[in-house]
Amino acid sequence: MSVSKDSLPPVGHAISGAGSSALALLLIYPLDTIKTRLQVQTRAEDDSSSNERRLKDPVDAVRKIVSSEGVSGLYAGLGSNLANQLVNGFVYFYAYSVVRKFALRVASADGGRSLSTAVELAVGAVAGMINQLITLPIGVVATRQQTAHVSERRGWVERVSEIVQVEGVQGLWAGLRPAMLLCSNPAITYGVFEKIKGMLLRDRQSQVLTSAEAFWAGALAKTLATVVTYPYIMAKVRLQWRPSKEEREREGDSVVYKSSADVLGKVLRTEGVAGWYRGMQTQIVKAVITQALMLMIKESFTMQVVRLFALLGKSGRAKAVST
Repeated sequence: MSVSKDSLPPVGHAISGAGSSALALLLIYPLDTIKTRLQVQTRAEDDSSSNERRLKDPVDAVRKIVSSEGVSGLYAGLGSNLANQLVNGFVYFYAYSVVRKFALRVASADGGRSLSTAVELAVGAVAGMINQLITLPIGVVATRQQTAHVSERRGWVERVSEIVQVEGVQGLWAGLRPAMLLCSNPAITYGVFEKIKGMLLRDRQSQVLTSAEAFWAGALAKTLATVVTYPYIMAKVRLQWRPSKEEREREGDSVVYKSSADVLGKVLRTEGVAGWYRGMQTQIVKAVITQALMLMIKESFTMQVVRLFALLGKSGRAKAVST
């Protein structure tokens, strides 16, 4: 039996998704660091008489991070974040493939050929929830590594141990509620992407997007998803972040958060509505580029994985015949 993109097993889609996600993040990682630092920057830092710690914009952030931490500061937490991206990509695309194939079988049994927009969104949401339940601890550690003050940086094992000792095991799932709500983000992204892809491939013999088409379809889909969900993206990052000793002494309970509602309430009181959207421009640029690159790369990765599975299938049949 030949292997095609449509017949590729879930593990094949998971491998291509994990690889493309990690490669996309690696290509733009400094931008990821900048957007995370901007998201956790507080009003007190904005109002500080010293501009040493205030990050005005992405360019200013690069200058100050490199000045105080060296170029390596732009890559703080790279290992943890790549591991997070690999696991996230694998789990999400595996779950997405399984759930979507099930939905397509149900639709086919009812005489349908494709999924409605509502079902596409539901498929993405379910896959996202499964992914968050499994991978959130890695994301929490990655955020702590990326935002930790130079004097408070720890190894991966030390960071996990510190979280468990100070906050309990539940600390590894900090930000779970907003993370679950944010499952609508990939749901919107992939739902919109699939619809755009369907329109582009309609009446075509080839069922593969060109790299340029995949890039722009991914960019449009991710921009829409990010704008809609950004306040909760910021809340999730702040819940996973742990302020430094200096920040806790300077700002007290205003940087200690109990829930996403607590984050949104405190930010609103101290920074106004604009605080909910702090760093959104950088987030959109980062998210759009990452998502577009990932979807563009994944199209190529998937075809390579299809060829690999086809070769493995031929090898297995050859062995069976020889025996």
